[in-house]
Amino acid sequence: MLKPITKHLIFYLSICCIVSFYTSCTKNKSNVKDHLVFRYNEHKNIGSLDPVFSKDIADIWATNQLFNGLVQMDEQLHVQPCIAKNWNISEDGLTYNFNLRSDVFFHKHELFGKDSTRTVIAKDFEYSLNRLLDKSVASPGSWVLNKVKSFKAINDSIFQIHLKQPFPAFLGLLTMKYCSVVPKEIVEHYKTDFRSNPIGTGPFKFKRWEENIKLVFRKNKLYFERDFENKQLPYLEAIAITFLPDKQSEFLQFTQGNIDFVSGLDASYKDEILTADGQLRSQYQPHVNMIRGPYLNTEYLAFYLDSDIPEIQSELIRQAINYGFDRKKMMIYLRNGIGIPANGGFIPKGLPGYNNSIGYSYQPEKAKALITQFKNDSRNNTPEITITTTSNYLSFCEYIQRELQKTGLIVNVDVIPPASLKDAKAHGKLNLFRASWVADYPDAENYLSLYYSKNFAPNGPNYTHFKNELFDAWYEQAFKETHPKKRELLYTKMDSLILSETPIVPLFYDEVVRFTRKHINGLGINPINLLDLKRVKKQ
Repeated sequence: MLKPITKHLIFYLSICCIVSFYTSCTKNKSNVKDHLVFRYNEHKNIGSLDPVFSKDIADIWATNQLFNGLVQMDEQLHVQPCIAKNWNISEDGLTYNFNLRSDVFFHKHELFGKDSTRTVIAKDFEYSLNRLLDKSVASPGSWVLNKVKSFKAINDSIFQIHLKQPFPAFLGLLTMKYCSVVPKEIVEHYKTDFRSNPIGTGPFKFKRWEENIKLVFRKNKLYFERDFENKQLPYLEAIAITFLPDKQSEFLQFTQGNIDFVSGLDASYKDEILTADGQLRSQYQPHVNMIRGPYLNTEYLAFYLDSDIPEIQSELIRQAINYGFDRKKMMIYLRNGIGIPANGGFIPKGLPGYNNSIGYSYQPEKAKALITQFKNDSRNNTPEITITTTSNYLSFCEYIQRELQKTGLIVNVDVIPPASLKDAKAHGKLNLFRASWVADYPDAENYLSLYYSKNFAPNGPNYTHFKNELFDAWYEQAFKETHPKKRELLYTKMDSLILSETPIVPLFYDEVVRFTRKHINGLGINPINLLDLKRVKKQ
């Protein structure tokens, strides 16, 4: 007698059959050559194609193909011109004047009248940023303009922004999709339905969206950017996005050649495609390319320094934990070598200010000596800590638990739901917890803000309640420093101070990992994991 088939297996097989049928039908009906269509999957549904709601990576990837802003970020995180061909900043760092290109057009739409399109002017940015701030719109990105005092169109080609205080990272904030330009007449016609009827200026234009099934973009033949040989971008004719609900099904479609790339390393297939040391397995090498690079995400353990637990208050215990486990071995065993062991500070590799020499290395004997010193000083022979985590990171915490118990420290691991952990750490209810910080914008100030004393949680991101007057002075000085190298040095000094005071235990800096079929060229990689398809070619 056959064993009962599990619900998961039935679901998995059903998805495979549906996708196989749908893909074959789509290919047969398509009037676009397959080598000019880039196909990828979003296992998480897209909520909106309106850039003011581009909060999640799935939404950002989609809107990045449709919309542009004043400036954009390159793969090295340098701010580059976009609709603004150049700009100047006043000596006091408060006034930004952007000079706009005159050859940028909105995607065609009948509401534009006879020509079906029109040129972008400075008033469009005035409207778009006012809309971002509009409380009735309720954009999750309105915070991007917190340091802005005012903005206005000087004329059709000059847009001016005044800041409340100098903020060297401001141009990086303007690269976020929240700050994209949108046309007033189209937005006010569709109102909330603009989410599914987007009109922008990007390299691709909206074609069709069957929510949770398929999303299609077509080439924008009026796009203004060109490559180094003066050829118009983009090269592709179309983008087709499917919505398979789980990563395992997505990976199956990738191996069958039905989609062109997958992003990230999911537990369901990491051992299938990679060796233990993070190399492509031999059976995939003829057909698959792997791209990897730093990702602006630091994974760490955090101590709540206002805790009344002696072990949490003790620098000896905090240092011992930092010395007491092998980060490199942890990455090999638990992540197939994907990820960079955090032997530097809190600033991740890939950002100016990162320094790999200011952190802690694996020194088990030193960790034991520090624990012994704590026992002698406190007359406590059974020092004990509890690490609170979510189920996703249980394996990491259990690894740390096993290693630290060899030093003479008793370690417990408590697993709670993500929502509970988020609330508890914000209100100082956890003594030691696992956390991560992904950059909101590509500047180290974003990371260091977690240790500024005026940002104590729950009113800010300082979950450790770290307080140091010298750190605060350096942090405030960095806002006034306009010289990049001097500001970078300040960032490193602040990071080094954090590590010496040990409010945290850096675990690893994440990496962006992308797998593409061999016929895909020009798909780069960047530390903010932004998907940019305008220079992609498909052979």
